[in-house]
Amino acid sequence: MKRATLNITLAVGFVAAAAGLLIARANPATNYEPSIYTGTPTTTWIAFAVALAIAISTALICRGREQAFGIGLGAITVTGIVSLPVIRNYRFSGMGDALTHLGWTRNITTGELAPHELFYPAVHSIASVFYYAGGIPVERGLLFSMVILFVPFLLFVPLVVREVTGPGLAVGVGAIVSWMALPINNIATHMGVHTNSNALFVVPVVIFAFLAYLRRRAAIERLPFGLSPFSLLIVLSGVGLLLIHPQQMINVVILLGTISAIQYVVRRRYDDHPVLDHPTTYAHTVVLGSLFGLWALSNERFRDALLGLLTGIFTADVGSSAEVEQRESSLTEIGGSLGELFVAMFLELAVISLLVGVFILLVWFGRTSLDPEAKSLVNYLAISMVPLTGLFAVYFVGTPTMAFRQVGFLAVVLTILAGVAISRGIGTLSRYISRPGGNVVAALVLGACLVLGLMTVFASPMIYDPGQHVTQQKFSGYESGFEHADDDVPHVGMGYDPYRYDHGINGVEGEGTLSGATVASGTVDAEAFEAGNYNEAYNDIDYYFITTQYDMTRELEVYQELYYSEDSLETFETSSEANKVISNDEFRMYAVSGAE
Repeated sequence: MKRATLNITLAVGFVAAAAGLLIARANPATNYEPSIYTGTPTTTWIAFAVALAIAISTALICRGREQAFGIGLGAITVTGIVSLPVIRNYRFSGMGDALTHLGWTRNITTGELAPHELFYPAVHSIASVFYYAGGIPVERGLLFSMVILFVPFLLFVPLVVREVTGPGLAVGVGAIVSWMALPINNIATHMGVHTNSNALFVVPVVIFAFLAYLRRRAAIERLPFGLSPFSLLIVLSGVGLLLIHPQQMINVVILLGTISAIQYVVRRRYDDHPVLDHPTTYAHTVVLGSLFGLWALSNERFRDALLGLLTGIFTADVGSSAEVEQRESSLTEIGGSLGELFVAMFLELAVISLLVGVFILLVWFGRTSLDPEAKSLVNYLAISMVPLTGLFAVYFVGTPTMAFRQVGFLAVVLTILAGVAISRGIGTLSRYISRPGGNVVAALVLGACLVLGLMTVFASPMIYDPGQHVTQQKFSGYESGFEHADDDVPHVGMGYDPYRYDHGINGVEGEGTLSGATVASGTVDAEAFEAGNYNEAYNDIDYYFITTQYDMTRELEVYQELYYSEDSLETFETSSEANKVISNDEFRMYAVSGAE
């Protein structure tokens, strides 16, 4: 392709990305959106598709500056997609842990909580900086924090791939796979204010520091006492990861520990091996492991989580099988299946994992043309996945949610290895069908995987999980409900416990319930509610019953009245036991009389 044509093509891509962002900004969300995909204008998605098509093509075909522009175009476009809640003026996004993080951040800004008192204060501290420096609401500051911590993933995955193997094609492929956001699975990792998920996108920074330490050993780069500046970078990036979320720090320690074990074995058994030229990572493993131990074991939250994991492992009814069976049964009742859900949520990860797995086997059997140095680095990452997968198995037996968080970390390592593996596959394919033909096939396969990945980066009804968009009206309804309600009467939701909103509005440092909320809360019993026994639906006492547009969408449209029916809600509306006390387009609260 001529340089002039290439420049025009790249310009079209950047203009398309900018147009998509401007159109999205000009069409803010005015009410609750079950899906940010359907809520965002179609024109925006067309513009983003044009930008990504150009980005994929240039990342695969071009080298040097032009490839860098293509990678930058793709990174900007994907960052724009991830930023849609901010761009389209969501009041907030996230109704579970995100609201609790909002509460902690609010406590920090009001002086009720110091950042170091939190187990993982980094995200909350970043949001607090936005609040103090720019007067930005804490809700928006947290959404900014989510985007800021996502960007390193797009920047450092290509850099890590370049450290592993030099060819530009691998860097381009690594960049494209990073755009898929494979660590997000919407089961235990989410694209939002979720510190465990946010930490995943910083892991490549630590891995880059480690690889730079191994490969860049010139004397001019040494600090006093023979220390490498990259040793300092490993420790600093590790501490940063620890402050975002310690669980991902555990995984990094396991990764480094595995590499240290490999180095030890090679030094004992071989006289000539590329690993012998690498500086050891023993000290880094010990330092990061010690930092994690000191930080985690002194925290009650970590000790409780560890106890819960051990309890889950040895308690039959806490493991994953019962949960999987329950979800499969529910999906079948509404016309879905686990197979369908797997295709929607994990097909692209499965394809990438298969390609990486085949490549690793070829490396181990000596059937690749990788140079010894690159082969050693690939082996470091590949072998480290063995204990990391073992930890996944432990989590899977004990606490399934933690297991899918572990899948997120494994996806980070797979993303890096995919850059090397797929580029080698493209090279092999090109020998049979020509280089342009190989690039076309790669572009189509990677493009399809990218579409699948971005289609599920946010929750939506497509994966039976409506978006967790928190509107101004919903916040207003909860604020009024908490402020003006009788303190002795609990707030009860329709399948969703309102205590998280209490966290987000009043902060987590409250007194009263075990959840840390300032009000008693819970959910109604669906069977009793459907039968019209409204007092029996919640402990035979007076309570406030809360429904939101999110609840109605989830129960009536997505779950297809599996637990609550539209008829029962209409009957409840006219019941003498229920009196509506607060109502707007997104929120309703009723005072329900208990048993006489």
